Amino acid sequence: MQLSKEVMIERFREMTRGTLIETLNIEMVDFDDDFLILKMPVTPKVHQPDGVLHGGATVALAETTGSFAAELLLDTKQFFVRGIEISANHVKSVRSGHVYAKATFIHKGRTTQLFEIRVTNDDDHLISLCKLTTVSLPRTK
Repeated sequence: MQLSKEVMIERFREMTRGTLIETLNIEMVDFDDDFLILKMPVTPKVHQPDGVLHGGATVALAETTGSFAAELLLDTKQFFVRGIEISANHVKSVRSGHVYAKATFIHKGRTTQLFEIRVTNDDDHLISLCKLTTVSLPRTK
């Protein structure tokens, strides 16, 4: 039985309390079988010294999005997910508003997953294009 979006969004909030995800104010927006969207506000808290979104904050958003998308596939009582490689191309600056990371699957393997993560602004302009590889590991051996 698939849980409702409201229940999943609340679970995301509960799971991320006290983490970097909460510090960056990252929120779950939407998901389905083949995508997950998270958003993050662009404020001075995530700026570089010159007042634009820091690439590291963008990558943290992207990795969070891809990792949670991988977890939607798994029985999280038996497996956990870790990011093992991420790359990012930052193509546009943003100073305010929100950025949205949409992770879509390129490969849905049992052990490894590959995602394309498009980070866009409030006007749906591309800010960064990221690629993330995750690995699913057993909780016990």
